[in-house]
Amino acid sequence: MPEGIQTCISSYSVDEVVARLEALLAEKGIKLFCVVDHSGEAKAAGLEMPATRLLIFGNPKGGTPVMLAAPSAALDLPLKILVAEAGDGKTLLSWNDPAWLQQRHGFPEEFIPNLSAAGVLARKAAE
Repeated sequence: MPEGIQTCISSYSVDEVVARLEALLAEKGIKLFCVVDHSGEAKAAGLEMPATRLLIFGNPKGGTPVMLAAPSAALDLPLKILVAEAGDGKTLLSWNDPAWLQQRHGFPEEFIPNLSAAGVLARKAAE
């Protein structure tokens, strides 16, 4: 994987993983801003693409301090999890590594935990 991207694998389908993530976000009180259906939009344009969804979510209490410390972090926030069907039928969940985001934007290391939810949620949804 490219630098700064973490990935885990699930045996659930893309739709099942997205449903699991939506339930986890609701359970934790984390706002789901939207789900971008890349493959659905590709199909609408007459193109083929394996099932691919991007969930955009966050919590202002965690993200705002990061963006105040480093305004450029708003390019990568809110948090995102990409859920995509792999060629072997498994589902890949990918997200930005919080330590990489800290290096990229230069915010204090103490804010790295504020951005750890994507990995925690992705791994739990993949189980």
